[in-house]
Amino acid sequence: MESIVVFDEYRLKLNEKKPALDMLRGALKLDEAEREVAHLEEESSQDGFWSDLERSQKVQRDIKKLKDKLNRYKQLRTKWDDLMTLIDMAVEEDDDSLLPELESGWKSFESDLETTRLSTLLTGEYDANNAIITFHAGAGGTEAQDWAQMLFRMYTRWSERHGYKVTLMDWLDGDEAGMKSATIKIEGDNAYGYLKSESGVHRLVRISPFDASGRRHTSFAAVEVMPEITDDKQIELRDEDIKMDVYRSSGAGGQKVNKTSSAVRLTHLPTGIVVSSQVERSHFQNLENCKDMLRARLAEIKEREHLEKIEDIKGVQMKIEWGSQIRSYVFMPYTLAKDHRTGFETGNINSVMDGEIDGFINAFLAMKA
Repeated sequence: MESIVVFDEYRLKLNEKKPALDMLRGALKLDEAEREVAHLEEESSQDGFWSDLERSQKVQRDIKKLKDKLNRYKQLRTKWDDLMTLIDMAVEEDDDSLLPELESGWKSFESDLETTRLSTLLTGEYDANNAIITFHAGAGGTEAQDWAQMLFRMYTRWSERHGYKVTLMDWLDGDEAGMKSATIKIEGDNAYGYLKSESGVHRLVRISPFDASGRRHTSFAAVEVMPEITDDKQIELRDEDIKMDVYRSSGAGGQKVNKTSSAVRLTHLPTGIVVSSQVERSHFQNLENCKDMLRARLAEIKEREHLEKIEDIKGVQMKIEWGSQIRSYVFMPYTLAKDHRTGFETGNINSVMDGEIDGFINAFLAMKA
């Protein structure tokens, strides 16, 4: 049959990917990961393991993270084996009907292999950490506030697709719709490494649903991505460097949240950085959120400015310049999402807004490599 040639071409392509698949095991340090899992599981089986709750929770998180990495590679090897088996079966049984399954399986394998390969490039100091993302609506009132909330949803959906956990840390409602600002924490392996490329100004062009005349509007929103710092020794917050304000909450959280002054605002005096949290009902929880956000922001500046230590930060470095957008999203008169740094673009704007942004992330990682 004529399609035997096509099946043989796929066999050749799979064999060409085999060395990359084999090398990936070493690049991901999977032997080391297997030994570490065995060591941590042995520790977790010891008497008194749960008496130190903080340590036991960290061990359980580390085991899950390492096992997820091992399973991702295992699934990749299984896909390669399954595709080879499919080719053998199709040729042996002279069955053309298996070609569509092979084509879609190959696309999936190739995409997963590239994503996993790019993950080995995440070697920055904080790349393996969770990410904290803050959204700010730009000038333009309701239109910009709605756009900020659309971005909030986009990153939330991306996180859900990757099995990451999303926690709301702060939220300030918009005047009529959307939000003025919000902060979320995204927990998962390499969350910061993948998402740090999303920091910057995002530009939207569309027919505004808030304009009765149906005119086209351009809106801006800024996205800040920072690494969560769980080790206090990495980023030390000194009491004398922090000014704390307590006020009554006005954001998400329902009626009960507004009855007490539980919202917290922290100002880092050496740099002028201000963070706030008002989504929790407890003053203590909002304070912890603020400290997490402040550590994250200081760490992000330290990494971006290539500073040896946090004390070298003299002031807030990042200013939002509305002309320096990293990506444009056009809904009308055509549909296009284009990254201005890498040139990567897609016309499927609906899937992008539904969290399918791996193409942008991978293109940025490949460019940096």
